[in-house]
Amino acid sequence: MSDKVCYHCGLDCGRSPVEFNDKCFCCNGCKTVYEILNQSELSCYYDLEQTPGSIPKEIQGKFDYLNNPDIAEKLISFSDETISVVEFYIPSIHCSACIWVLENLGKLNPAIINSLVNFPNKTVRINYKTQEINLKDVVELLTSIAYEPYISLEDADKSAKKVDKTLIYQLGIAAFGFGNIMLLAFPEYFETQEFWLDRFKYMFRWMMLFLSIPVVFYAAKDYFITAYKGLLKKILSVDVPIALGITVLFLRSCYEVIADIGPGYFDSLTGLIFFLLLGKYFQQKTYNFLSFERDYRSYFPIGVTKIVNGKEESIPIQNVKQGDRLLIRNEELIPVDAIIIHGEAMLDYSFVTGESAPVYKGNGEKVFAGGKQTGGAIEIDVINEISESYLTELWSNDIFNKDSNEKDIKSMTDTISKYFTIVIVSISIIAGIYWAFRDFGIAAEVITAVLIIACPCALALSAPFAMGNMLRIFGYRKFYLKNDAVIEKIDKINHIIFDKTGTITTNDSSVLSYSGKKLTTAENKALKTVIRSSNHPLSRALNNYIKITPYLETVKNYQEILGKGISGEIGKFVIKIGSAGFVGADKQDDLNTTIYIRINNTIKGFYKSKNIYRSDVEQVFSQLSKKYALSIISGDNEGEKKYLESILPPNTEILFNQKPQDKLDYIKDLQEKGKNVMMVGDGLNDAGALAQSNVGIAISENVNVFSPACDAIMEAKLFNKLPKFLTLSHQTISIIKWSFGLSFLYNFIGMYFAVSAQLTPLVAAILMPLSSISIVSFVTLMTNLVANKR
Repeated sequence: MSDKVCYHCGLDCGRSPVEFNDKCFCCNGCKTVYEILNQSELSCYYDLEQTPGSIPKEIQGKFDYLNNPDIAEKLISFSDETISVVEFYIPSIHCSACIWVLENLGKLNPAIINSLVNFPNKTVRINYKTQEINLKDVVELLTSIAYEPYISLEDADKSAKKVDKTLIYQLGIAAFGFGNIMLLAFPEYFETQEFWLDRFKYMFRWMMLFLSIPVVFYAAKDYFITAYKGLLKKILSVDVPIALGITVLFLRSCYEVIADIGPGYFDSLTGLIFFLLLGKYFQQKTYNFLSFERDYRSYFPIGVTKIVNGKEESIPIQNVKQGDRLLIRNEELIPVDAIIIHGEAMLDYSFVTGESAPVYKGNGEKVFAGGKQTGGAIEIDVINEISESYLTELWSNDIFNKDSNEKDIKSMTDTISKYFTIVIVSISIIAGIYWAFRDFGIAAEVITAVLIIACPCALALSAPFAMGNMLRIFGYRKFYLKNDAVIEKIDKINHIIFDKTGTITTNDSSVLSYSGKKLTTAENKALKTVIRSSNHPLSRALNNYIKITPYLETVKNYQEILGKGISGEIGKFVIKIGSAGFVGADKQDDLNTTIYIRINNTIKGFYKSKNIYRSDVEQVFSQLSKKYALSIISGDNEGEKKYLESILPPNTEILFNQKPQDKLDYIKDLQEKGKNVMMVGDGLNDAGALAQSNVGIAISENVNVFSPACDAIMEAKLFNKLPKFLTLSHQTISIIKWSFGLSFLYNFIGMYFAVSAQLTPLVAAILMPLSSISIVSFVTLMTNLVANKR
């Protein structure tokens, strides 16, 4: 045993301590954690408690119940032999430093693969290595760094969250202090030479001082804490001027009472804090009422294929019930937790874990929602009800967000807010100095009124509420955006590219016709068995066209090559379906889309497909051509080029025989020329192009197109509404700019009255939250009006 203990965890450093920065550590791991915190200016972490890296005795054994597999299963979202995913609600998340620490858990324990914080919801989503750490260890790690998760097993299925009533208590204390101080201060408002007043007014003043202490140090503590932590991180938050105003008013009032020169401003001080908290409370109520948190996306226009009495039917995803039998094709997402009944699965769980290595699952094994099938078709039985919120959360995962170096409204707002605070503090100091020479008693009130009335809150709230409300409106109208940033990206688009098959055409099987050798019943069954594994629009059309029951056998060696075709083995049949080049056939028709059939090295014939275009294609392209450059890009041949040229605007570029890589390269080329590109495709076969584009929109026609590659999903029947959706996005940005102007106007007028000593801190405290509520109401009302007009 040595005399030295580890600076981080408190354990004995042993005979070979690790020394760094004049501190002793028991291992390089503790040293690394200290370095991380120190480099990120979070060394104050060690000021809160000695040896904070140790697991406190009070939590040792507290979470042993999490070792129970049945309990752990209720909390874990996903788990296999290598990776598990869990999400916790953590009430103590409150600032940017919290986000930094929680998103760097992997540096505290290498078994944590990654962690992602949802700050508004106060949740953290953690991916960890199943073989190296268990759920209990993860919870203990969080608790040891003061982020104990709230775990309620009774409400696990409902994701219930503990209600934080701190604001209610603070408001109550402020109301009590304000009311009583007003009673005590009231006699001095009408001060006359009166015996009892002269005798007791000094006691009243001291009572007011003592009553103000809990109001300032408890009810208003959040303003001081947030301002202090922001300053530690070199951030001038909006709470800095408020904390300064409260401090100036409190110190000035204490000085007057202690020096016996006046009653102070305790009534204004406690009234200020009361109305600030009351405004915050009503803000929360207003925001909750206008809340656009992911509820509007609860019903995606996604369909799944349900098997009923051997027949396939497409149903909305929200209608899936426990016990249903579902068919999952190649490249489709598994929407629910289920058991594999038929077929072999190679699942890509990158949507859930970020790891793309496929995982094999056979008959009878459990599969989790969010996995993507990368082989032939499988049949699954649903064991849990559908959770749209889980899928939408995956969709919004930052892992799949597109990188952008462009300045957005949020960064602009943050910059304005930063300099706004500096300007306001400077003005308050100058105004205070000016009034100190004219009337020292007024100076404190002027400083406080300036600091309180000029608030960038309204500026910061206008953008998220305008875009958030428009997200909700889009959702009601079946146009689903990944997040509010997509609206801003749409506003910058100047070139739109459309895929042809499944996007501007419909998936209609009645336009297929067969030419060639007649297929036997066995060959047709084998052909359908292979085709039903594919989700390509032509495959789905052909699957519907062939009216026969497929084999129940699993397709072996299934392969699908985008832009070419599919192949697989079923029983004694080796089948290839696709383009002439893919199956090794001579082209029979250069003008129409053809699907060639090869069975056991024999070319059997081909299906000819005549596309049916959506009825509003001509109208949509005509409207869009007034503002955007347009392109159509397709993997099909040029058979319908003349028809398209006759119905589309003359400046529309039409490209045929384009492979998936060609589409992606075409978009890259436009972007290198400075274009902001929107890609509209079917969501599966255009995944690469959707991901490369600045905005990717997947057209849904009763198929499972749920993919992280797209920024938006739109029901196919609303294709004619696309120009209106784009126009509404532009108008939303205009509304935000108008709200910025109103916010600046409010602050300018308020500053004039405050600097000229015509505004008391009490009135300023009432007006400040009202300004925020008025801006939020304005953007909400305007977005509703323009949406209804459209």
